[in-house]
Amino acid sequence: MAFDPVPTRVVSLNPTTTEIVFAIGAGNRLVGRSHWDSWPDSARFVPDLGPAIRPTVEAILGARPDLVLLYASDDDRPAAERLASAGIRTVALKIDSIDQFRRSTLLLGRLLGEPRRAATVVDSVDRTLVRVRAATASLGRPRVFFHVWEKPLMTIGRDSFLNELIDIAGGINIYGATPGPSPVVTLEDVARRDPDVVLVSPLTAAALRASAAWQSLRAVREGRVLVYDTTVVGRPSVTLGMAAVNLATLLHPGSMKR
Repeated sequence: MAFDPVPTRVVSLNPTTTEIVFAIGAGNRLVGRSHWDSWPDSARFVPDLGPAIRPTVEAILGARPDLVLLYASDDDRPAAERLASAGIRTVALKIDSIDQFRRSTLLLGRLLGEPRRAATVVDSVDRTLVRVRAATASLGRPRVFFHVWEKPLMTIGRDSFLNELIDIAGGINIYGATPGPSPVVTLEDVARRDPDVVLVSPLTAAALRASAAWQSLRAVREGRVLVYDTTVVGRPSVTLGMAAVNLATLLHPGSMKR
């Protein structure tokens, strides 16, 4: 059920929810976003109200919203409480998995009076994920290390949507059994686990390939450092299907042309 009345002035301080709001056809109702909400391109024309974490409540109130979408975290709880006290309807969402994306998209569709469009977005993503899984199901499964951050060295763990995407794309995350979405690891342990490939962002690839320390990995020495597309990989949102296609193309070249 949608809000009554349906919100017409929405502040979204969460890149994922901002993308979803645009995808379900309600982007023209956005009157505020965070620094990090930059996709789709239309989001850049929405007023920037500052940080997503520990947001500036005064800036939010100045936008006169009738709905505020926050990232669900302890850091944002005080802002949520202040907004609620001011009579502003506030919804806090945390999307770390594909299923959470589905449920959050359908929820936003109901809240914003766009349930059919929300269902269409979810169905489109799901169809692509099914197609990618089918294309890679009979192929070998390379063991993957996903490089998230260098200092400290971070990767993706069991509770990340990226762990799900690697599986769908026909790979095995070497830290797939490690709890949490982004555990801190050591290079020595990565080398001990001996991944077949290393997935990195475009900003990291050159430095990693040139690093003497990273030469301890067989995958790096043998040139199996693969660069993923950061425009679609990295957000648990409407680009999940495209992210799966990108990863499958890297892990299994030619698989998505069948």
